[in-house]
Amino acid sequence: MDKYFFEKIGVLFIGIALAVSGCGYTTQSLLPSNFKTIYVDNFKNNIKVTAEQDNTRMYRGYRPGMENELTTQVINKYLRDGNLKIASEKNADLALRGELMDFQREPLRYDYTNNTVLEYRIKLIVNIELTDLKAGKLVWKEDGFAGETTYSTNSLSESAAITNAITDLSRRIVERTIEAW
Repeated sequence: MDKYFFEKIGVLFIGIALAVSGCGYTTQSLLPSNFKTIYVDNFKNNIKVTAEQDNTRMYRGYRPGMENELTTQVINKYLRDGNLKIASEKNADLALRGELMDFQREPLRYDYTNNTVLEYRIKLIVNIELTDLKAGKLVWKEDGFAGETTYSTNSLSESAAITNAITDLSRRIVERTIEAW
């Protein structure tokens, strides 16, 4: 018998064991099984659009109705995800509440010859909390939770970039609810 025969058999068995056991990744929800429904409250707008700008907040901005778009996007993401069904507050197991705290537009890349900004990062910041309505207790709370996008001024409008940032934020909120237990 080949002197490496047992080594080859050992490697083969280890490979089979790893293949059968999987890598540990799953797309299933990590929610406790008693949570089946969620109520998504309308996001509140707490952006201080009239606050004085300073060097750290030079690029403050706002688009009217962002909080409504965010609420709609979060609900749509839950519907697409399918782990929690949307329900009225009185019939839901969980309630998600949030407030839009800040909208930031940060320049990333410049054209110094024309003195213009070529690329921006848009960041939407919210405070959110998830409550177990049946037990009447806070499940988790996240302050300063953010979604963002970058965009080139040559290829995308700011309005489309804001929509992308809302989409990113809503995805992150649903992932936080479903996966981070």
